[in-house]
Amino acid sequence: MFGAVRPPLPLAPGQPARQDYEYARQGVCHQLLRCEPLTGWRHVRVTERRTRKDYAECLRELVDGYCSEATKIRLIQDNLNTHDEASRYEAFPPEEARRILDKLAFHYTPKQGSWLNLAESEIGIMNSQCLDCRRETVLAVTQQVAPWEEARNAKQVHVHWTFTVAAARQKLKKLYPSIED
Repeated sequence: MFGAVRPPLPLAPGQPARQDYEYARQGVCHQLLRCEPLTGWRHVRVTERRTRKDYAECLRELVDGYCSEATKIRLIQDNLNTHDEASRYEAFPPEEARRILDKLAFHYTPKQGSWLNLAESEIGIMNSQCLDCRRETVLAVTQQVAPWEEARNAKQVHVHWTFTVAAARQKLKKLYPSIED
């Protein structure tokens, strides 16, 4: 999060908006994005930091809220150090952690191929469409992300993924050797 050192110059006819390049770092924030690409649903939770407890709370919200009717949720995620099973046990009592884990089936993106993660694409879109300027607080980031998420969900913007299994096998043949060769 960045704040202005000097206020931007007022707009004048025929002049573009002018803002000083110097900024004051106000801290950091973390966006936890969950998306379901085939239905066009996504939800972003903005937190002050990246912790195991924040991540565990997002999973509980997913299991008990957004996907409460599901018997099993296939969760495809990256290999971030906070994204492991231990995070639930740090945040919740063992029975609650086990209940959440029992509803989830984890699938991790390859370490050298994290760009395969659809959430990364959504984060890039979010960054370019609504987080492309300075925000000074976590609340300001949250207030910017919420209408973006609402509009994108209302339009049910699906992720059109064209990277097929055959293309993946060709492109990533060093990572995924074929047993047929």
